[in-house]
Amino acid sequence: MRRAPVLLGLALVPLGALTSRWGMTGHMAGHMLAVAVAAPLLAWGLTGSGLDPARRYPGIVAPLPMMLLELMTVWGWHLPLLRALADSSLVVAVLEQASFLAAGTLLWCAALNVQARAAGIGALLLTSMHMTLLGVLIGLAPRPLYICGSGPFGLDALSDQQLGGVVMLLVGGASYLIGGLVLLATLLRAGPKETA
Repeated sequence: MRRAPVLLGLALVPLGALTSRWGMTGHMAGHMLAVAVAAPLLAWGLTGSGLDPARRYPGIVAPLPMMLLELMTVWGWHLPLLRALADSSLVVAVLEQASFLAAGTLLWCAALNVQARAAGIGALLLTSMHMTLLGVLIGLAPRPLYICGSGPFGLDALSDQQLGGVVMLLVGGASYLIGGLVLLATLLRAGPKETA
């Protein structure tokens, strides 16, 4: 196990929880820290070790099922009712952030698994697409969907939500797109012997 990425990934989790106090923009920044920064670091540190869930449970922690798990986690927690519950309860907020981190880490571990590299590329690119779509839907909504208190920089609720959607679109979409493209480059460089 590579300890440095694991420790850095775990260190980012409390920072993500703190950002949720800055309205919808901070909320989105916290989620993006969990799924797009901390989760890939944790997965990179765990890959190939005895703690790697994709190595231990290859039939379960596979790229496409984990992509669907993350899709359900991300979209589910952004339903206005669940979002309001997380904003009103510390226990629910911790559960929300933990589920983002867990789903993200499982997806990245599955994608980094050498035996499932091609499927991992597809899973990361599909995740980039659904993150981008959700960010666009949140950012372009004509009215506030969430009540998150005051936004940063004195933004009103709609402007705060729009900025939060942009954070999701840029950070979430870009992280998975870049990850998928990097894995594609490694697959193309590996040649037929290493990919078989």
